[in-house]
Amino acid sequence: MAQLIVSGGRPLEGEVAISGAKNAALPILAAALLAEQPVTIDNLPDLKDITTSIELLDALGCRCQRLDSHSWRIDAGSAERVVAPYELVVKMRASILVLGPLLARHGRAEVSFPGGCAIGSRPVDLHLRGLEMMGAVIEIDGGYIKAQVPAGRLRGSHILMDVVSVGATENLMMAAVLAQGQTVIENAAREPEIVDLAHCLNAWGARVSGAGSNRLVIDGVAALSGGRYTVMPDRIETGTFLAAALATRGRVRTTHTDPTTLEAVLLKMQEAGAEVSCGSDWIELDSRGCAIRAVDFRTAPYPAFPTDMQSQLMAVNATAEGSAMIHETIFENRLMQAQELNRMGAKITVEGHTALVKGVAQLRGAPVRASDLRASAGLVIAALAASGETIIDRVYHIDRGYERIEEKLQGLGATIVRRDSPETEAS
Repeated sequence: MAQLIVSGGRPLEGEVAISGAKNAALPILAAALLAEQPVTIDNLPDLKDITTSIELLDALGCRCQRLDSHSWRIDAGSAERVVAPYELVVKMRASILVLGPLLARHGRAEVSFPGGCAIGSRPVDLHLRGLEMMGAVIEIDGGYIKAQVPAGRLRGSHILMDVVSVGATENLMMAAVLAQGQTVIENAAREPEIVDLAHCLNAWGARVSGAGSNRLVIDGVAALSGGRYTVMPDRIETGTFLAAALATRGRVRTTHTDPTTLEAVLLKMQEAGAEVSCGSDWIELDSRGCAIRAVDFRTAPYPAFPTDMQSQLMAVNATAEGSAMIHETIFENRLMQAQELNRMGAKITVEGHTALVKGVAQLRGAPVRASDLRASAGLVIAALAASGETIIDRVYHIDRGYERIEEKLQGLGATIVRRDSPETEAS
């Protein structure tokens, strides 16, 4: 098992290129199952979750060809398997996204209940109810979701989701693409990754409108023809590097990114006291010599402050002037990094879904352990700002969402290395 060893206390300085968005790439890979002709997907991040998705597509009978480190050609034309096996699905929650495409294309599917980060309950009820409204018959048997379409083809439906769900919106949108008639999804998620999936589907021959609003309209087509698509930049990776610059009182320019997808985060960084400037595909944050203030924020669905940036801004608040309240409204277990930050000298009190952060003058390096993907990023940021050495265990979490993070940080002047943990070496 790998560790990251960070010697902190130095401001980050320089330019870093942002990778493709993992949260956009995963549903787009699942969407490849819908196409009868080959698809080529570019700007895929080189991550564990992407590798797992490719393995899952291969297990379903797709022919997958790696063109380079960030491009894959997927041919699902002759793919006829409909069972998504437990040993792959349990690795990654996004595997549930093959359910809708399999049902739409083949009329049946068996998908194991998904795994992923332990940040709280993320039920699939919304996915299943929506598919049932489109004509699917679903039963749960032995840890598998077993679904079939007695009529042979899903039918369009009017679906009102009880709560906003990114995954359910993606799954139902993909299922509706090949359904007979029109599907309307009300209270749909509005995230930029939803928009990217819609653009991809339309590029391959679908008819999706309304992406970016809370009402999606999908007119079913007989087949998708395939084609080529480039995944959007990763807004969370962008925000993470900007937060690292803020916490270390440095200056970082992120390139190959999209400022329009991060407005809520950038506003909070400016409120904290940083200077933020943007171009069409870059964002620069300069906090050199700034008195950084702690900022209150509440996570909520897009376009509000994203839950995936909560731990990173908690780390910034831990070293800022004053106190701030953080309200986590999306996942019930997503404040777990607070106790690890406190091991580094932070003053964070958690009550329910709320954290009170009292800024301290200096964090101190310490051995800490990552609990999930975004908590890992928060610990890395805290370690970069801290004095002395921090050892971060369980960094396999961070490899699920950040491509070569230590190399990118080294390019910004950070002292950070990866090594096998002593337990791994001993075994």
